[in-house]
Amino acid sequence: MSANDRPVGQQQTATYDSAFLRACRREPVPHTPVWFMRQAGRSLPEYRKVREGIAMLDSCMRPELVTEITLQPVRRHGVDAAIYFSDIVVPLKAIGVDLDIKPGIGPVVENPIRSRADLERLRALEPGDVPYVTEAIGMLTRELGGTPLIGFAGAPFTLASYLVEGGPSRNHEHTKALMYGDPQLWADLLDRLADITAAFLKVQIEAGASAVQLFDSWVGALAPADYRRSVMPASRKVFDAVASYGVPRIHFGVGTGELLGLLGEAGADVVGVDWRVPLDEAARRVGPGKALQGNLDPAVLFAPGEAVEAKAREVLDAAAGLEGHIFNLGHGVLPNTEPEALTRLVEYVHAQTAR
Repeated sequence: MSANDRPVGQQQTATYDSAFLRACRREPVPHTPVWFMRQAGRSLPEYRKVREGIAMLDSCMRPELVTEITLQPVRRHGVDAAIYFSDIVVPLKAIGVDLDIKPGIGPVVENPIRSRADLERLRALEPGDVPYVTEAIGMLTRELGGTPLIGFAGAPFTLASYLVEGGPSRNHEHTKALMYGDPQLWADLLDRLADITAAFLKVQIEAGASAVQLFDSWVGALAPADYRRSVMPASRKVFDAVASYGVPRIHFGVGTGELLGLLGEAGADVVGVDWRVPLDEAARRVGPGKALQGNLDPAVLFAPGEAVEAKAREVLDAAAGLEGHIFNLGHGVLPNTEPEALTRLVEYVHAQTAR
């Protein structure tokens, strides 16, 4: 079953006819649905309060805290979907990779993967490794009712880049050196990460997530030929592994204007677009049969309200005529964004697109 098929012989879920899931399936919607990447995060004072004194990875493993943080932007902004609060390195931590998320830096891996012997440290992920995920999603779906919950995971390339570099990287020199210098080890690394990622998404879907998003944050560092040859097989493996669940599959990367067609080809039902490519041009690059998500520049939210509305109008105009559009930012909410600006943006999009 694809994400565009109505389940047969099954009781419809409370979220099935939500604006968000209808847009994912490219069906008519009562209004353009809105949610924001990093909508549950540092821009919210209530988030900072409940996270105070709790390390990031620890907060991802406390079901009650995950539930509260995931719900905060739904309560405050009235967004059309919640996204599960976690981090892309959680499944790696769960299988025993020695890593931590350093404030102001990001994920740091104690012993980077550079050889075939290092690869053996990546074992399969089992549901029992992440019981807190199942518990938290069960709590969330009860609280959310008709609001869909988006599960998520890091894509194999982005996870590999952290593991090989040992942390965030501007140039990805170690990653590319491995990709070009030992193609077989690279392929084996991404294949193993695809299995881990797929297992992590399956846990979320089976617990009640209504859709999933694969974040390939760093894949924009690649040329299209390198993506097709060295990355797409692993991303496609992840999407194929969860296809039978029938939930929408979203694919997002940053700086991926030249890769948009390939991101869709990898198997997503919805392709995320950052702010560098207008949505009408993105639709041409992606081709038919896919919904699009995006794509307001997050920095626009620091401008006066009239300017925010004008830029949002540009996004909506570029999306006019698309079969399936989910309004989002072109990347995550910036930490110093005023929460009220996000609330006003949701209200504006809903009002402007009411059918």
